[in-house]
Amino acid sequence: MGDATTLSSKFQISIPKAVRDKHNWKPGQKFAFIPKDGGLMLVPVPELEDLLGIAEGADPTGYRDRNDRY
Repeated sequence: MGDATTLSSKFQISIPKAVRDKHNWKPGQKFAFIPKDGGLMLVPVPELEDLLGIAEGADPTGYRDRNDRY
């Protein structure tokens, strides 16, 4: 098992420095908890600026539309 931490009496956890440094996580960054296989996955929520240009060059033809549901 890798780095470990403890849940405080205020239900807070500290992310070990080695993990923060490896993933370049910063104070104030938002995270989502995603249930997975009886545990939780901690995933950083991207900022809008991080998503700009992510679909550059994608072909928008042939995608399903909500009109074909129910």
